[in-house]
Amino acid sequence: MMESSGKLWVVPTPLGNLGDITLRALEVLKQVDFILAEDTRTSGVLLKHYGISAPLFAYHKFNEHRNTLHLTGRIAEGESAALISDAGTPGISDPGYLLIRACLDAGVEVDCLPGATALVPALVNSGLPADRFTFEGFLPVKKGRNKRLESLRSEERTMIFYESPFRIVKTLGDLATHFGGERSGSVSRELTKLHEESIRGSLDALIRHFTEHPPKGEFVIVVQGMSRKNRDHEDDQAS
Repeated sequence: MMESSGKLWVVPTPLGNLGDITLRALEVLKQVDFILAEDTRTSGVLLKHYGISAPLFAYHKFNEHRNTLHLTGRIAEGESAALISDAGTPGISDPGYLLIRACLDAGVEVDCLPGATALVPALVNSGLPADRFTFEGFLPVKKGRNKRLESLRSEERTMIFYESPFRIVKTLGDLATHFGGERSGSVSRELTKLHEESIRGSLDALIRHFTEHPPKGEFVIVVQGMSRKNRDHEDDQAS
């Protein structure tokens, strides 16, 4: 049995396939006093599917600043809460950091369960080195975008980015501009869902593919890091 009072549970939810939730996650969701969800409509489908009836409240990027203090107080006074997002692990490019930080600062226990997150299967599926990698999430849309990309140009670890279908071609183009179109990469979309797909190849080849095939779904981009040989070559040129 789980501890039921004065605690925040961070609970990963399936990326798409409802069967990917853990037994422990279901146990927690059934026993907490209330659940905080990024989108109550999306999460309502999951909870209904598993017969979970705990009170459900919206907690997202548009209200987290004004609600965090109140929610932290409720938990500190003895209530138990589960934080979930639309898909994957809260806090990873999703709301959650502010509440987790506030609870820890208030001396409230926080427990994050293991579970679904899009970056790991996309990385492993890519066939690129997975022993060392850096997760960059969503790139800045405008301000700071080129600076961020330029700072990563000589990164030797495999890099992982999240992107929407509306910017996938532009982002691949920006990556090719800064890293070189011959750099290897992989794009995974709709992980665990009916139309799951991973496309592998050079950045130039990926650009051609998604220019010819209108992109749909949520995307994870995995890009090979700079080889040590190329890094040494650039260092020699710079000196």
